[in-house]
Formats: sequence, C-alpha cells, structure tokens
Amino acid sequence: MTDRLFTETLCAAVGEDLLSTRLSEDVVFADLGAETVRPLLDFAALNDILARCALEPPRLRLHRKGAPVPASRYTDTGRTSGAERTVIRPDGLYRELRDGASLVLDAVDRLHPPVREATDDLMRLVRERAQVNLYLIWGDSHGFDTHWDDHDTFVIQVEGTKSWQVHGPGSRRHPMKVDSDHGHGAPEGTVWEGVLSPGHVLHVPRGWWHTVKGTGDVSMHLTFGFTRATGIDWARSLLQHLYDVDFFRADLPRFGSAEDRRKHQHELIRRLADAAEEHDVDGFLAEHDARFPRRQSFALPWAVDGAAPQAHTRVEFVPILPPPVKREGEQVAVTVSGKRYRLPAAAEPVLNALARRPRTTVAELAEDSGTPIEATAAVLRALVRHHLVLLR
Repeated sequence: MTDRLFTETLCAAVGEDLLSTRLSEDVVFADLGAETVRPLLDFAALNDILARCALEPPRLRLHRKGAPVPASRYTDTGRTSGAERTVIRPDGLYRELRDGASLVLDAVDRLHPPVREATDDLMRLVRERAQVNLYLIWGDSHGFDTHWDDHDTFVIQVEGTKSWQVHGPGSRRHPMKVDSDHGHGAPEGTVWEGVLSPGHVLHVPRGWWHTVKGTGDVSMHLTFGFTRATGIDWARSLLQHLYDVDFFRADLPRFGSAEDRRKHQHELIRRLADAAEEHDVDGFLAEHDARFPRRQSFALPWAVDGAAPQAHTRVEFVPILPPPVKREGEQVAVTVSGKRYRLPAAAEPVLNALARRPRTTVAELAEDSGTPIEATAAVLRALVRHHLVLLR
C-alpha cells in the first residue's frame, strides 16, 4: 500500500532511529523489494501520464551530460483553444532518449495517485512539504554532473538499475537554495557506493554531493524531495511577530544623537531577545504544522448540493497532517492550512476518528467515533463544505 510506504514499510526496514539520528545526517539504504514499489509507477502509467497531461518544458525536460537538451529538439508548437503551446513530439523524445538523454518530470505526485499517496505518507513522517520528480534514462550516460541538492531526498528505484556514488557533505555544511555562498566544492572520496535496483531506497541528505550514472540498462527512479525547517525559517517567523511590538514599528532615530541611536539599538536588542524567548522553537513548529497545505482536491457534487452521505459512502480526510482539535465551549476548533474552523461540539469525536483513520466509510467512521450514523452524516455535510473531507 503506497499510503503507508514510508511511515510503516520504510521505518520497519530501517529502524526506529531513522528520524531521531539518521534523517538529514547520514546516507540510508534499504531494500523494500521490487513488489513493494511496483504499485508506485510503471511504464504503462508513465505512457498514460505523457498522453493525458499535455506536459511541456520546463516541467518535462531532457538533460544530457550535465547540460539541458534544447527543447526545440523534441517539441513542436501547437494551438489549443486559440492559444499557442509547446507540445512534446514523441519521435523527437524517443530519439533523444536513444542518444543518452535523461528525462526529468517534475511533480509527478500531482499526476499519479499512487505516487501522491506515498508523498502524503512521507509528509506525515517528516512533517514537511514534499515533491516527487521522475528520472528516466537508457544506456550508461548521465543527465547531471556531480552535484548536491538543496533539499533532502529519498530515491526509490522502480525500473532497471542506476549507479550511485555519494561523496558526503562539501566544504559548506547545510547549504541552502538561497545562500550567500554557492562556491563550495565536493569532498574527496565516497561514503556510499552501489547500484540501485527496483525496490531499493536511498536517502541522501541536503548538501551531500553525489554522482549518478546509467549502467547500460534502462533506469527509472522517483526522487522524493523535502526541505526541513531551519533556524532561518524560525527567524523569519519571528520577524512576522515583531510587527505586533510597538517599539519595532517605531522609526529609527536617524537624526538623533549617537547616544540616542545607541540607546535605541540596545532597546531593540532587549525586546528582540524577549520576543525570541516567547516565540520558542516548539511554538514555531506548531505554527508550521498549522499552516501545512492541503492537497488540491475536489468533492463535487457533495460540497455544492449538500446531499446526505450514505453508510457506504467513502470518506477521506483532506488535511495531510492531522490537526489538533480544541474544545471551545459548545464548539471545537481546528486549524488547517492556516485557516481556523469552528464547528459544533458534536464534530469532535468524528474529527478525532478521522485523524486516526483518514480513509474510511461513513459506517466505519460512525462506529470508530461512537457517533450515530445520522449525526456522523450531518457532521460530514458540514466538513465537506469547508473542504475538510472528500466524499466519494
């Protein structure tokens, strides 16, 4: 089941220390088995995506030996509803792949449900946003030179084989996409080396240099990338809280004396330290979770016509991270994607049950929550209007 690929299958294979000591700190390798990852993506599903989704560069692009392949070599210009757009030309795409190009498809989690389910599961594990890119190549060429990524990755091999060398962190620890120094170099040597086959999973931390090449075989892998919160994010969040402090909104004493400016600076530092103490890391992470996005999804016709769901109706909880449910008198409050919702107190056991089992049926939800089925259906009618559940 792809919706438990990371939180159950991978964690069981790697061990309980995955999050506490190894995530973002070390290379992690696991063999989950080809049959385990087969439901994620195969060539039939990829062909369907390419035919159905009208993809175009830069979302779908080709690279060869560290350089992008000009899009004109595998695309044409077409017209849709009177507007010009770029169209992938199959024969051109085939030719470039035969000549050693690597195909990259960004955000395949938005295009294919099994990959989306696995991505949501990864986000529940690491509590950060994630995106999945697909990489496909034939032969022994490579799409990219030795490089590092500005995010953590889990690589899952789904077809064929690919050779990996992980060299470790470079001369600048924890480099970022927006950084003051991008001139650091790769370390000498290799800390992990191997050939990935279907079912193999490899975790490469942010900033760790690696070299990836084909093995002469076909290779298709999925890279699950996620960016963890850093001290920079905490400081940026702290800055937003400073707008609530009168002294920080006041003008700086540009035309005062040097002593006036010195006193003003000392007061800024004192108040900044006070604000930083109040806005601790735990509080920031709680805010971070409360702003966690929902998947773009729709629940027509239920959300419009208000029809009552039946016992067999399937229910899916929309929040990726289960939100805390807080009792406020005769109401309960939940915060999802930064928006606060207040609902009747009768919704509390239903929301708690959905947090434990986000995919269920109305009948199962009623039993899990100890709520009569009619009352459960009434709560779901309210939740679907607020885009908190999907009904199918």
